[in-house]
Amino acid sequence: MSSDGSGYVLGAGVGNTRWFLDTRMTVKAGGAETGGALTVIEWSAPEGFGPPRHVHHAEDEMFYVLDGEMVVECGDQRWTTGPGDFAFLPRGVPHVFVVSRGPVHGLQLTTPGGFEAFVEEVGRLPEGPGLPEPSMPDVPGLTAAGRRHGNDIVGPPLSLNQIEGRG
Repeated sequence: MSSDGSGYVLGAGVGNTRWFLDTRMTVKAGGAETGGALTVIEWSAPEGFGPPRHVHHAEDEMFYVLDGEMVVECGDQRWTTGPGDFAFLPRGVPHVFVVSRGPVHGLQLTTPGGFEAFVEEVGRLPEGPGLPEPSMPDVPGLTAAGRRHGNDIVGPPLSLNQIEGRG
């Protein structure tokens, strides 16, 4: 990628890719390439995936869903998002989501840029194509890394049972 201001194009599947929790994230543009303005990540996640409820103190987070479906909670609001839907989650407001029909594929944007550093620290190089095997996150490690990057975990993940009224 270029950070000299001349612009660039990245093809499908090209970019710094990490398995981040149970997702696959490919950074298409980060703070270095956008003068700190934003981060754009192409990401995929399996059905049932959801991060712990968290707060971003320094950045707004947005999702544009290309395939699949997510249930998103932001503060006291809850939405179901599908292909073509866009969710805006402002900084300072606790939020969480769960992939309700998946896998989900979409774009994650944060503004200002810098979220890619958190993905780099917490994620790992993919061991192959597709998604990683589901695993339990290292919550203390995730919490500590989040704090270093201006994010706090404030609650548990949202589960499919909760959105289906079973939990």
